[in-house]
Amino acid sequence: MKNNQQYKEGFSENNGVKIFYRDYGPEDGDPVLMVHGLGAQLVHWQPHLISFLQANNFRPITYDNRDVGLSSRFAATPSFVLDYIKYFLRLPIKSEYKIDDMADDGIQLLETLKIEKAHIFSTSMGGMIAQIISAQYPEKVKTFTLIASTASTPSPINAPTKAVREIMLQRSKNPNASYNEIIKREIKMVSLIGMEGREVDTPEFRKETIENLGRSKDGSGYARQLLSILASKDRLKKIKKIKAPTLIIHGKDDPMIHVKNAYKMHKLIPHSKLKIIKNMRHLIEPEVLKQFEGILLEHLKISS
Repeated sequence: MKNNQQYKEGFSENNGVKIFYRDYGPEDGDPVLMVHGLGAQLVHWQPHLISFLQANNFRPITYDNRDVGLSSRFAATPSFVLDYIKYFLRLPIKSEYKIDDMADDGIQLLETLKIEKAHIFSTSMGGMIAQIISAQYPEKVKTFTLIASTASTPSPINAPTKAVREIMLQRSKNPNASYNEIIKREIKMVSLIGMEGREVDTPEFRKETIENLGRSKDGSGYARQLLSILASKDRLKKIKKIKAPTLIIHGKDDPMIHVKNAYKMHKLIPHSKLKIIKNMRHLIEPEVLKQFEGILLEHLKISS
């Protein structure tokens, strides 16, 4: 484990797959396992969220999902044409790993850190992973926070908007584009899925994007993670088994995962609470966090 002034870093291992993590501490804080979304590295968790949790005596623990950041990579190159046809025809899709395997990565990380029970905080694809953690390992979960996610396997009738799909396809087909191309693509994507009207193309955003690119070996894991989502079964029955207090948060105009998915999960997850945020799309900007930090704190302190 590597020590830093602000956090500790190291690797957990699940059946040969190495998972890189960052434990922000403090060690005596109430642990929160943070499970991120498609193609996101642990550095994509924004400082305002980490600071908010620490300021309220929680211990944020972030990690790179398999196939991104500093965690283990896989080798397959998806067949985009064939898989795209299968997706639209709703035929079975094969992948090197499933969402279930990624859930096991999270559980093994808790074991590595000798944490018996933690709050699970998740967003987007991370929410899909966390649904399995919460349903299959109830003894490990204090509370479950599910943001901008779905229990359904994406399909042509429950898919991101066309503009978002086009960028996702570009990223899948050309993971190692030039820095300029990647920056333009990221600016366009964040403009679509972030708060409306926010200025994205700033020197700070460009610098951060380049730093994140430099941290990761390559971007090929994005396509394999996307394939794992499409190849995994829906979790509509599974989430009925969730016992932990659950808070569902979703943006009213989320272009990545339609808000109808939040209402559906709210009906299926026992004793869950639902918060719809009008000016939220898919991301947790500071202005968005301000709108649910009160209900989040109340939720987290149920089992603290």
